Amino acid sequence: MDNKKDIEQREAQQSERMIEIKVRFWTNDLAEGKGVILPKHAQSSGVVRIERNKSHGIIPQKPLPFHSLMDLTSVIEKVLVAQGITLHSSRKMKKYFEPEE
Repeated sequence: MDNKKDIEQREAQQSERMIEIKVRFWTNDLAEGKGVILPKHAQSSGVVRIERNKSHGIIPQKPLPFHSLMDLTSVIEKVLVAQGITLHSSRKMKKYFEPEE
């Protein structure tokens, strides 16, 4: 695992300080007729993709499909891992982990 002290820090514009994941749900085949939708209705499946971010060195790849909401978190994890992104636990999550020495 990378040590934070070994990572090169860099300036980033306001719009590139966050890493953005996009979740899209399929809406096809719910209404009768081609090109017709049921407003505010979607399937429980779709795709996950990561948005381009030059400051973080993120180049979007092919979106990954998920087949149920239970599948969604594992697909998000795969997208993050494919980009080499390291997550750090938030203050609320730290209560679940042992303190680092």
